Amino acid sequence: MTIELHTWNTPNGRKISVALEEMGLPYKVFPVNITKGEQQKPDFLKISPNNKIPAIVDPEGPDGKPVSVFESGAILLYLGEKTGKFLPKSLGDRIPVLEWLMWQMGGFGPMPGQVHHFIALENETDRAYGLKRFSDETRRLYGVLDRRLKDHEFVAGSLSVADFAILGWAWRHPRHKVALEDFPSVKRWYEQLMARPAVKRGFEVKLD
Repeated sequence: MTIELHTWNTPNGRKISVALEEMGLPYKVFPVNITKGEQQKPDFLKISPNNKIPAIVDPEGPDGKPVSVFESGAILLYLGEKTGKFLPKSLGDRIPVLEWLMWQMGGFGPMPGQVHHFIALENETDRAYGLKRFSDETRRLYGVLDRRLKDHEFVAGSLSVADFAILGWAWRHPRHKVALEDFPSVKRWYEQLMARPAVKRGFEVKLD
C-alpha cells in the first residue's frame, strides 16, 4: 500500500523522503505549495490541523485502517514503529534516539529556521539583530552536534530516525552560512549519510 507524502521541498519534508527511502516503503508525493498558501486548504487541514508540512496518509495503518500523521517528528516515530527500522525496540537503546530527535525538533530546526527568515529580509536594520542572535545559536547547536559525533558514528549510536531528522536541517548548512569544515565531526557524519543510496534518493525525489 502506497503512503501519501504531502509536503514541499523543505528540510522537514526531506526528513521524511529520506526516511521512506531508507525504510524501503512505497510512497507518492503530493506537493503542497506553501508559497501559494496551499497548506491552508481544507483538505490539507484535515490531515495537518497545524497547517504545516509534511503530513502523511498511510492507507494501511494500525489494525489495517487508514491513518494520517502530521508533525515530522511524529511521522518519523510512526514510520520507525511501523517498519521496526531505525528505532530500537529496547527502552535503553531508544532513549538517545528520542533525546536527539527532540533536540532537533526543539532547537536544530527552529533556530536555523529563524536564520532563514532574517537572512531574507532586505532592510538591514530589521535583519541585523535577529540574524546575529539566531546565527550564534545555530552555530552553538552545530557545536553540540559536533561534540556528540566526535565519539559516536551516528547521534544515537546506530543509524536512527534522529539522524534523518537532523540531516534534513544540516542539508541547509550553506543557507545557515555554516562551513562544515568548522565542525569536522559533523562534516564526516554528513558526508557519510549523503553517500548512502537511499539518502541520495530521498534528496533527489521531487517534492515541489
